[in-house]
Amino acid sequence: MNLFNYIPPRVGEDFYTLFEYKNIKIVRIVSSEEIDTKLYNQKEDEWVVLLKGEAILELDGKKRDLKVGESLFIPANTPHRVLATESGTLWIAIHIF
Repeated sequence: MNLFNYIPPRVGEDFYTLFEYKNIKIVRIVSSEEIDTKLYNQKEDEWVVLLKGEAILELDGKKRDLKVGESLFIPANTPHRVLATESGTLWIAIHIF
């Protein structure tokens, strides 16, 4: 599978599990311009890196702008949400259980 071979969704985000082993799950996320801004509060740690596009996140009540190549660690039990993305924004998310 080629990470960059995708068609952005018209609405929301597409999630594709690339790898899962023991306490790690690696997911490719492709975002549209029209996303759901629901609040997440996960039981696992998560590290995300932006491979393409731009995004604005809210992490524990504070806005964070992410550009290509930037990453963000989201500790378990930390409220967060995606506020905005460009169409075709590509992320890799590593969940650590």
